[in-house]
Amino acid sequence: MKFGLNFFPSVGPDKKSGAQYFAEAMHIISLADELGYTHVRQVEHYFKPYGGYSPNPIVFLSAASQRSRYARLVTGAVLPAFNHPLKLAGEIGMLDGLSNGRLDLGLARAFLPYEFEQFRVSLDDSRRRFTEGVTQLKLLLEGENVSHEGEFHSFRNVTSLPRPTQKPRPPIWIACTSTPQSFAEAGKNGFNIMAIPLEPKRMTELMGLYRENWRSAGYPGNGTVMNTFFMCCLPSREEAIAAARGPIDAHMGGLVESAADWGKGASTKDYPGYDKMFEQLKSETFEQQLEKGYAWVGTPAEVSAMIGDYHSSVGGFEVASLLATAAYMPVDISERAIRHFSQHVMPKFASL
Repeated sequence: MKFGLNFFPSVGPDKKSGAQYFAEAMHIISLADELGYTHVRQVEHYFKPYGGYSPNPIVFLSAASQRSRYARLVTGAVLPAFNHPLKLAGEIGMLDGLSNGRLDLGLARAFLPYEFEQFRVSLDDSRRRFTEGVTQLKLLLEGENVSHEGEFHSFRNVTSLPRPTQKPRPPIWIACTSTPQSFAEAGKNGFNIMAIPLEPKRMTELMGLYRENWRSAGYPGNGTVMNTFFMCCLPSREEAIAAARGPIDAHMGGLVESAADWGKGASTKDYPGYDKMFEQLKSETFEQQLEKGYAWVGTPAEVSAMIGDYHSSVGGFEVASLLATAAYMPVDISERAIRHFSQHVMPKFASL
């Protein structure tokens, strides 16, 4: 199994300035090669503490590319709904060149109603915008002098520059949460998937759907699944829990606050079940995250057991993206946790 670092900010100016957050993130990233972390990842969100410090993951990852020589740089994920494909394709080419071909292109539909409202984009257009955006980006990255007439964006006889360093383009990852259609389509198209941990039976069903469609489409292997976990691994359980509880609660609280519009009648045409999912999140506690194996918090032995249990219960996955800088967690604690995890946990899963 591969392990990487996920920089999903859930913090505002009352806790850390943007300058402080980015300086601390770059310090952690500078340790990635030494400690064996294989990717650096950041999301795209706007306007609120939940993700608001990451309006452009390509900018963040461009800086990260100069702090690590080997880690893959994962947009986790950029949002075609809010970006023109011509601009996005050019930025993708730039980052792939700056990193000497280390970009992994993660794409997502977006899911926060207030972001759609501010960008004047309808939630009911989200799936069509996403599908069109992925099609157009593939075309622009893989070919030259290309044209496409879309419902939302069109272009004619254009070549995006700079051309991607990786041929025919960087690997594409699709963010999939809980919608079976998303998992199936990612498999059919030969894309990797970025998921979030769910109850094992449900996770197994969705990953099975993805892998089944991958194989049916004729692609070699079984595809690649990345799953995201909180992580705070320290010498004692008490210390790890004391360090992680507040930041993880703050991160989850930011998500619940940002997703509040789902409980106020936001359209679920393209998001079946999202209203119920976020209603359930309101009652989610740190202890439940720990018990379910979604938060890897504790001693090396305890964290190793959590990883093994969840990995086996869902039938396996290939990559773990670790949120070791949750919310306002002090950077010295984050550094201690990623060092401890690297030394005492990662070697146990090198051959998994």
